Amino acid sequence: MKAIETHHLSRKFGEQTALSCLDIEVDAGEIIALLGPNGAGKTTTIRLLNGILAPDEGTARVLGLDPSTQGSLVRARTGVLTEHAGLDDRLTTRENLQLTAGLRAMDAQIVPSRIEELLEQFGIADLADLLTDGFSTGQRKRVALARALLDDPEVLFLDEPTSGLDPAATREVTDLIAKLAAERGRTIVLCTHVLAEAERLPARIVVLEHGAVLADGYLDTLTSQLFVDLSVTIEVASATDAAIALGTAQSLRSVRRAEITGNTLRLRVAERDAMPDVLASLIRDGVDVYESRIEVPGLEQVYFEILRRSALSGVQLEIDPENTGPRPLVGIKP
Repeated sequence: MKAIETHHLSRKFGEQTALSCLDIEVDAGEIIALLGPNGAGKTTTIRLLNGILAPDEGTARVLGLDPSTQGSLVRARTGVLTEHAGLDDRLTTRENLQLTAGLRAMDAQIVPSRIEELLEQFGIADLADLLTDGFSTGQRKRVALARALLDDPEVLFLDEPTSGLDPAATREVTDLIAKLAAERGRTIVLCTHVLAEAERLPARIVVLEHGAVLADGYLDTLTSQLFVDLSVTIEVASATDAAIALGTAQSLRSVRRAEITGNTLRLRVAERDAMPDVLASLIRDGVDVYESRIEVPGLEQVYFEILRRSALSGVQLEIDPENTGPRPLVGIKP
């Protein structure tokens, strides 16, 4: 059984389409990162999958349950962290967690130890008996994360989980997300504007825009689909070496473009496997090579390339979620 399945899941608000024909499958223990500009449909997706909203069309299953008719059962097995912490500022940190435990009908015998465990895990033990009113954004986010994990949910929905956190805390939360998936088999749905955060995780990337899926796949597969050739930078000993290197590179069939700046040779190469021949040819022609770097596009480059291609051509880049290779481009539905 898939942890999450949707088929043509759609939702409008008046005449505005918030989500259009979302088709995804998410395995148990998988991390999926929903990326896209404001209004892309990320938060609407989370609300639909938790039964907070009902779809206009299509279906969804979360842990085999239909959120639109079995929302309370779904929410009993999922955890949700919204972008805004939503704490009760009349209560202390501990009381906020105790209130949540009561609402979720947790076993009263395990609640105290579970709360202590999470207070320590998120570095907020010293805040346990303080009113949350007046907490910083980062402190509030830590309390909200602890609350979302209180009953060890099978599926965790995180909407901007690290907003307001300092870099060290951001790294801790990212590591925790990866650990929950890898070691505890928890399924994570992450919505974020922080691309570096998603890139640090072994996450499947789903890019949304105007409620439609533009791309769906793992980063390495998306990269190979979007950037067919490689950018290579080669540092050589001198400008004379660079001039020789340029001539050598331009003579090689695997090099699609070559240019020099000072002692730096920049190439576009057809594939990674061509690099041994490129370097061997340079050395054979007497070039002293100091360093060679293949510049692999990161998630930020991939993300903006997807949006750029969508804006230019109005097509959807569809990638096999199983990471077995790209499927052909298909048109976005109007």
